[in-house]
Amino acid sequence: MERRVLMVFLSLWSSGLRAEHVSTAVPDDVRLVGGASHCAGKLEMKHQGEWKPVYDQYYDWNLRNAAEVCRKLDCGSVVSIQRTKDSSPTLDTMPFFVMYEPVEVIHSDESSNLEISCSDSVRLVNGTNLCSGRLEVKSNQSWSSVCEDDFDLQDAKVVCRELGCGGSANLQAMPFGAPVLTKEFHCGGRESTLLDCRSSATDTCSSGKAVGLTCSEPADVRLVGGASQCAGTLEMKKWGEWKPVDETDRSLKLAGDVCGRLDCGSVVSNRRREEISHGFMWRIESDCDESSLIKCSTKSVYSSSKLEITCSDSVRLVNGSTLCSGRLEVKSEQSWSSVCEDDFDLQDAEVVCRELGCGAPSVLQGALYGEMQALVWTEEFQCKGSESVLLDCGRSGSTKNTCSSDKAVGLTCSEPDDVRLVGGASRCAGRLEVKHQGEWGTVHNDLWSLKETSVICRWLDCGASVSAVRREDSSGRPVWLINPLCVQSKSTLRECVTSKSSPSDSCLEITCSESVRLVNESGPCSGRLEVKSNQSWSSVCEDDFDLQDAEVVCRELGCGAPSVLQGALYGEVEALVRTEEFKCEGNESALLDCGVSGSARKTCSPRQAVGLTCSEPDDARLVGEPSRCAGTLEMKHQGEWRPVTHWYSKWDQKSAAAVCARLVCGSAVSTNIIEDSSYRLVWWIDSSCVQSTSSLRECLLETDVNECYTGLRVICSDFLAKPIISLSPSIDGVSEAKQQGPQFLRGSNFTIRCSVEPQYQGGMFQLIFTTSAAAQNYTLPAVNHSAHFLFSAADHTHQGDYRCVYHVYVFSQNFSSESQRLCLYVAASLTDLIIRLFVLLLAMMSFIAGICLYFKAKRGQDARRTLGSVGGCDGWGVDEEAVGGWKK
Repeated sequence: MERRVLMVFLSLWSSGLRAEHVSTAVPDDVRLVGGASHCAGKLEMKHQGEWKPVYDQYYDWNLRNAAEVCRKLDCGSVVSIQRTKDSSPTLDTMPFFVMYEPVEVIHSDESSNLEISCSDSVRLVNGTNLCSGRLEVKSNQSWSSVCEDDFDLQDAKVVCRELGCGGSANLQAMPFGAPVLTKEFHCGGRESTLLDCRSSATDTCSSGKAVGLTCSEPADVRLVGGASQCAGTLEMKKWGEWKPVDETDRSLKLAGDVCGRLDCGSVVSNRRREEISHGFMWRIESDCDESSLIKCSTKSVYSSSKLEITCSDSVRLVNGSTLCSGRLEVKSEQSWSSVCEDDFDLQDAEVVCRELGCGAPSVLQGALYGEMQALVWTEEFQCKGSESVLLDCGRSGSTKNTCSSDKAVGLTCSEPDDVRLVGGASRCAGRLEVKHQGEWGTVHNDLWSLKETSVICRWLDCGASVSAVRREDSSGRPVWLINPLCVQSKSTLRECVTSKSSPSDSCLEITCSESVRLVNESGPCSGRLEVKSNQSWSSVCEDDFDLQDAEVVCRELGCGAPSVLQGALYGEVEALVRTEEFKCEGNESALLDCGVSGSARKTCSPRQAVGLTCSEPDDARLVGEPSRCAGTLEMKHQGEWRPVTHWYSKWDQKSAAAVCARLVCGSAVSTNIIEDSSYRLVWWIDSSCVQSTSSLRECLLETDVNECYTGLRVICSDFLAKPIISLSPSIDGVSEAKQQGPQFLRGSNFTIRCSVEPQYQGGMFQLIFTTSAAAQNYTLPAVNHSAHFLFSAADHTHQGDYRCVYHVYVFSQNFSSESQRLCLYVAASLTDLIIRLFVLLLAMMSFIAGICLYFKAKRGQDARRTLGSVGGCDGWGVDEEAVGGWKK
């Protein structure tokens, strides 16, 4: 029988553990009844004037929720939360607390009450967990801090016990956050509550600091059935019950947390043991980031497996980046000590690496993972190298008293040989197999992308990732489940194996390039080129690489044609530089198939390493609309076009914007998820990946899910074709100036035509005419996808820039697209030219006449001036009588 019951929404997760600053998330009408005080008992809520019990049938309450109830009731810290069976609830009196959203509740006779115990008079606030914080004591209905001077370790043990935490305690000073209690406690250490201790009055607090207290977490995890407390089946205690743990998403991280909580060494292995479960188990939330595992646990009713963990008993590597690296520490007499580098050699390191389930030691260097801690191992190990554990090795008889602080053993073991590609043409191609728990098996995961493939290729020291496809598999090998997000973030694959899956008829086939890769890239098709030769990777000098070489590399990597070839585009050249020049013809399958120069090159400028950008392959499109920039997203993968649907993360405007950018279609205008009734085979895509990479194909997920009911519709800003602007000249003609553009003669008629390729019906055209002084607009409806703007008697006012803008209403929005600019000039007519020529000739004739008159007048003046000078010059003049006589 189903029935919708009362829903009360709580926002407890965001409240944290800071009692003074949390939001009031729990309703005012809650109470605890049936306990020793108002701070303990069965949880009830008042609804419509009636108190009703709160049941916990489907949502699993945890200590954080209970802590909020304690705070609301002005009690102290939460001590415990339990469920007590109630076999006879009635539906009309069954309130139900849920988080975030309503649910349909099916009634069951196995419903249980929630019983919460809060401390009456003590609490820890502003801590990192429920067992740490500044101590406050309730007296006279108010909370007060306790002076550090008046509190010792015995007092602290009583508080830790009262709060249901572990027995060990650590004291530290904290700033006051409340009034100061004027009491000094004198606990014997065995009291049940702090207020049971003797106390005396005090007036001052000389230190000016409050008590900060950290209790150990309660013993809530254990390993049972193994050779020691550091190995066995994981069990967790919650609500007073020890139950096995079922966990599927992050088993190796969980194993590391458990080893640390049990004060064991590093995690060696974890495996899932199939077993039919009778009753419920605890399950660890995969996305929980709490320091206490119990806060992350929920109830798992149905499970067929248990988790077995093995930790090293007495060695661990700390501060390392992987499970196989870190500063070496050894446990002796319940304390951990660093090991001095002087007392440790390669044979000792081999034993440690073997004990931790790692490969052979690769780096042994002092202070590599932090300086020596306070405790130092005082004996020298004398291992032969064949021992199973370090403490089985012989040791020197004398102890060492000193060791330089920067010489703690820093050890890096190689990762175990736990991944391979088999059945391909080389070790860099084939079926992906992983070795886990000593057994090789294929990989099963529905959500595998090229990003994970790139990591696999890097681990195998192959080149770039080329493809990852799912193939039929009849090998009969075991199947391991892999968390793909873990693969991207971890440095070893064994950290990402979660469990053994049921047999599968498919496997993951990966292809990596063998000898070329692009590094420092923003996507799989760009980066600094490196070539592998003699088991080492070398950069290529730009002087020795041309476009034909680049075409071969892009083809080998499964990318499109090269678009950018530029030195130092993706970082400077590395130390190793290839010493031969490639001489490709452009049609080779791989770069190493190309010929090379006979002579070796010795030098290369450090800023001349080949930086190569290949275009992305034509593997994405938008279909279903008369535009390449609008429609339903489809992608080509494994040679097949399919619609795309998003996986897990939200598909939003940012994801659509990445698609538009990839298709060179401008920005995203709108996007939505549409129903797809065709039941077509689909590809899945990680929308969060789409927003962080330039390559869409990198975000496709290999999946066995082949049918989907939704598709992704994307509308980009450039989905409209650009209008075309053109001229229709009249009989007066039009000429084309060499650099200015079209010219019309003054007085002629002309028509500007705006048109667009057929995409959508209707719309209108706007003609924008711009001069240096003003702008004018003309508007006409689109008829047969065009409009004609007629202008008569052209004059200088028609000279300027013209642009066509097409406007149309589609997809419930107004859109527009603009044409290129047309520059129009108006030239003078033939009559104007004749008149101007005649005026020019008259002006020239007048100018010439004036010049002639000027020079004529000037010559006359010069002649008269010359005659006057001859008659007046003595000795040089002419004797008129003589002349006259001669004449005579």
